[in-house]
Amino acid sequence: MNNPTPKLRTRKPTGVIPWPTILIEGEEKSGKSHEAAAFTGCELTGQAYWIELGEDTADEYANVPGADYLLIDHTGTYRDILGQIEAVHAEAKRAAAAKEKPVVLVIDSGSMLWRMLVNWTNERARRSRKGQAALRKDPDAEVKPSMNLWNDAAERWQRVMYLVRTMPGIVILLARGKEVAAVDGNGDPIPNTKDWRVEAHKSLAFDATVWVRMRREEPPHIVGARSLKFQVPRGGQPKPMPDFSIEKLVFGLMGCSIHNQPQPTPELTGDLAQVWMPKVHEAARHGVEKLKALWRDVEADEDLSRDEVLVVRSAIERAAAELKTPRKFSDPTSDDVARLRSAAAQQQDQEVEGAFAEHPDGEFAA
Repeated sequence: MNNPTPKLRTRKPTGVIPWPTILIEGEEKSGKSHEAAAFTGCELTGQAYWIELGEDTADEYANVPGADYLLIDHTGTYRDILGQIEAVHAEAKRAAAAKEKPVVLVIDSGSMLWRMLVNWTNERARRSRKGQAALRKDPDAEVKPSMNLWNDAAERWQRVMYLVRTMPGIVILLARGKEVAAVDGNGDPIPNTKDWRVEAHKSLAFDATVWVRMRREEPPHIVGARSLKFQVPRGGQPKPMPDFSIEKLVFGLMGCSIHNQPQPTPELTGDLAQVWMPKVHEAARHGVEKLKALWRDVEADEDLSRDEVLVVRSAIERAAAELKTPRKFSDPTSDDVARLRSAAAQQQDQEVEGAFAEHPDGEFAA
């Protein structure tokens, strides 16, 4: 039996200007955080939230004239940071649905978020079997992360950026930028030529609606913008803005208005089963009874295909089994573990002694 042809769904475009994601990057001490703090008290915006990632200005910058924001507490872990941004995203959706003034989120800084993920990737590479083998031979060996580890870091970055891009409010992303030596296609320096580098994931500029650069000795410049209200010449120099402020940028140059709510952006998912996975994890936190209730809810969801129902139910079964029989982790202080470690150490000593017997000069093949 052939599936019926889906019914076409269309609508007329509204022409409403969406709330922007503003990337403000530049040199240290150039005023990036000061500009963001000053904007948080704008009368045209609603509640402002500030999430500080590896920086230390948010408490002090509450004294900037006009500043008015709530500082988000987090534990410093990726999971908690992502959860807090999800919470702001949910509050922004609520405010937009109630036709309130737009929520503002300041992320200070994207550079430190990416550095955290880079450090996580390097540490995972060092913890890997291959990395541990290299470090046993040379504690100072360079351990390069594999592509799958970098893909994991990029996926974590994109999960944050997806929330940023779909936030029904105004997001200000701060990042570090600096002048660096230009290099050619082979990675060799080009004499007497300088380039500019933003310290974050390479896709950051694509995720921003407007890209602003700040330097200590120059006025702010707009590097690029996705806007019909004003243009930055293609292929030309960044556009200077001597009287720059975020409020003038958003409600002046870009033409955003609190009287016109942009259409919400639907979440992109590979399948509907993906949407249910957070529900499974949340239900598992509250016990088996919650998982049983979720099992019945899945069957009642008419939008799910049969395959998607089976995928979700399989996840529920795994979660229930985990609750009934939790995984056991070895006690590092137990006698059994101590015996295993002793045996492993003896085996390693024997291998080293054998290697020295074959190579009395102490030189080993790679």
